Amino acid sequence: MATELTAAELRAYDGSDPSKPIYVSIRGKVYDVTTGRSFYGPGGAYAVFAGREASRALGKMSKDDSDVSGDLSGLSDKELGVLADWETKFQAKYPVVARLTDA
Repeated sequence: MATELTAAELRAYDGSDPSKPIYVSIRGKVYDVTTGRSFYGPGGAYAVFAGREASRALGKMSKDDSDVSGDLSGLSDKELGVLADWETKFQAKYPVVARLTDA
């Protein structure tokens, strides 16, 4: 992996600056999702995840801002399975560009 980012640094990659890539973190791995700008960029269906650690929200299939975090406590086995499915999809589709240091 190329680099490490803190959660605060990751926020700069939320798609609001068109000259920067869009990143989403899952379980501390930061993926470059810029090719999915229509989904993750401003106004996109998954824009709430852009520039953030989204593991909890993906596991819960939630776009509620309060669920967009790396906190996996209290997730059911089913939700952890959903998260694993998302992680597999991201691994197949997007490059890992960094590791979140405070996930």
